[in-house]
Amino acid sequence: MKNLIIVESPAKARTIGSFLGKDYKVIASKGHIRDLPQYKFGIKIDEKSGEFIPEYVIPKAASNTVKELKTYAKKAENLYIATDEDREGEAIGYHIAMAIGKEPATLPRIVFHEITKQAITGALDNPRKIDMASVDAQQSRRLLDRIVGYKLSPLLSSKIQRGLSAGRVQSSTLKLVVDREREIEAFKPQEYWSVDALFDESIDASLYSYKKEKTDKLFVANEAMANEIKTSVLNDAFIVSEIDTRSKKTKTPPPFMTSTLQQSASTRLGFTPKKTMMIAQKLYEGVKTDKGITGIITYMRTDSLNLAKEAVQSARAYIKANFAAEYLPEKPKFYTSKAKGAQEAHEAIRPTIIDFEPNIAAKYLEKDELRLYTLIYNRFLACQMNEAIIESQSIIFKGKESEFKASGKRLSFDGFYKVLGYSEKDKLLPKLEQGSVSKLEELKIEQQFTQPSPRYNEASLIKTLESLGIGRPSTYAPTITILNQRQYIELKEKRIHPTEIAMIVTKTLEDNFAEIVDTGFTANMEERLDLVAEGKEDWQKMLKDFYISFMQQVEKGKQDIKSLKTSTPTGEKCPECGGELVLRKGRFGEFVACGNFPKCKYTKNQADESGERNEEKSDVTCDKCGSPMVIKDSRRGKFLACSAYPKCKNAKSLIAPKELEVPCPKCGGKIIERMGKRGKFFGCSNYPKCTFIANFEPTDKKCPACGYMMGKKTLKTKEYYECFECKHKENIQ
Repeated sequence: MKNLIIVESPAKARTIGSFLGKDYKVIASKGHIRDLPQYKFGIKIDEKSGEFIPEYVIPKAASNTVKELKTYAKKAENLYIATDEDREGEAIGYHIAMAIGKEPATLPRIVFHEITKQAITGALDNPRKIDMASVDAQQSRRLLDRIVGYKLSPLLSSKIQRGLSAGRVQSSTLKLVVDREREIEAFKPQEYWSVDALFDESIDASLYSYKKEKTDKLFVANEAMANEIKTSVLNDAFIVSEIDTRSKKTKTPPPFMTSTLQQSASTRLGFTPKKTMMIAQKLYEGVKTDKGITGIITYMRTDSLNLAKEAVQSARAYIKANFAAEYLPEKPKFYTSKAKGAQEAHEAIRPTIIDFEPNIAAKYLEKDELRLYTLIYNRFLACQMNEAIIESQSIIFKGKESEFKASGKRLSFDGFYKVLGYSEKDKLLPKLEQGSVSKLEELKIEQQFTQPSPRYNEASLIKTLESLGIGRPSTYAPTITILNQRQYIELKEKRIHPTEIAMIVTKTLEDNFAEIVDTGFTANMEERLDLVAEGKEDWQKMLKDFYISFMQQVEKGKQDIKSLKTSTPTGEKCPECGGELVLRKGRFGEFVACGNFPKCKYTKNQADESGERNEEKSDVTCDKCGSPMVIKDSRRGKFLACSAYPKCKNAKSLIAPKELEVPCPKCGGKIIERMGKRGKFFGCSNYPKCTFIANFEPTDKKCPACGYMMGKKTLKTKEYYECFECKHKENIQ
């Protein structure tokens, strides 16, 4: 064997291997093959120098892979490291070299932003060395996170509740969610009154000024003032005092980077960040196409908006060949990222083959793969097209004391919307003469109240993390995932709600570890990691600066933080060991447990004064075993459960399912609104015989494109219909 190429992913290995001849062997490390030990701290601190020495181990799961790598490495004349071009990939390459007994500095390292034959052969012609500054930056991040996790998590568990965790990025992200919840809880609605008018020609207008003072709707602060304006307006005569028409260009959107792709996939496709990255990884590593197996998008973990000149040229050539001349700008468009610490040497996310159009890709990709690929493809094509032009109109109706303003707009040139689509409906105002008299047909006054800032959804949280410089492209999805897994947050109707334990943990950290949850401090640490990656800061010094003050806070916290663990004696004896039963608090409310825990793990539901379980009796009999059923509480409300549990596990919801009037499009059965782990959904009552399921409300509207059922979806403040079969969309009139 002449040449050995080591990558981290088997799918990536297969794709690259298909480009190269018999002289090359491509194998995968399957991710990290050296890491800090799982069940101990794994960081030694030298007593004299104070330096941090990571105690890396080869996990048992990776031992066979390492043996295989060593075997092939001995046979190869040339060995190339071809892991991803980011800090994580650089570190994986470094650890591969160390694990197989090679000096990292001696191995050629090849990098590429896309997995295509041209990119791979080009990389092989221009190898470099492993970037040790990037390795140091990744190692610093890993050690920082290990220090925080292993020193702070046990403290929280001992003072609040077992199983809690804290993290450098995780905890500051959680604070954002908790702060928003506090803001909502403290919010006091303020009253205001909207004043709208309907003039002849059916022109809607809103109050623009009163007694020569320009205003918005919040200016009308109370009912008395609203009635004063009403009296004045109803006795007034109006003329058309101003007519203004102007055109404005709508800026062409840049191509996607990681954060904007996750945001767009969340709002437009309903994908979680984790799902988006899993699908994007597959599209990057290689799929079957009409040109063979190849990667069809560039690397998906990036905060750069750079575009290769060849890619821009291919997009411009495609636009010239497939669109009218006015859609192609005179010069190519290039973009610069505003993200803090963006690595501009990388590329934005784009398709690798401009001729692999979504209609061709539909023959090769699975449904969700095609949806994400189409999103990326269209965004890249659009970023090289001309701006859209929107013509805005306004008419001012002037009375003696008040003015009303009507606004309209229309899309005069669709530009990049030709590819991305334009969902807003034109609102055209009729042609009126300036100075003409206009009759007031109707006046509408309504009481309104201000609303608090909305809770974050996954897209808006990622946008906030990016704007504050918290984390990096590779951390957004895992951070949200771990907060969910730790049950610090819950997704309700796609909005992020902090749990009760999240509020307690955040308050404890704020009071005792303010820096850990401070977004400014977390962002500053990211900037210092960037300096390490650039070779401008010593990683050992950065760790020392953090560790000394942090450990002082940990020791102080052990003494100062009062235990929030409550264990009120119940006066009962444990039926298993004879110990005393105590009342404790858990994630899901109060429960009774043995005081000898963890030696004895007996638990039961909270008992009332009579010693009976806190359950309500019902007159329902179990249809499986004949025992009486009782009413119990759960996170999703009350339900019926068999009193013979655990021998009989029969349970029924007390909430009658909502039946829709429209029949199931598959079998004609009833469609029922249900609740699942991820919120509300709709399914056929004939399940499991019929598997129709929808995550938005089915309607009786038929799709004009394919004739199948359409459902009603809401995107922010807009509502529209979408076909369950072909995904055709229509605005709701």
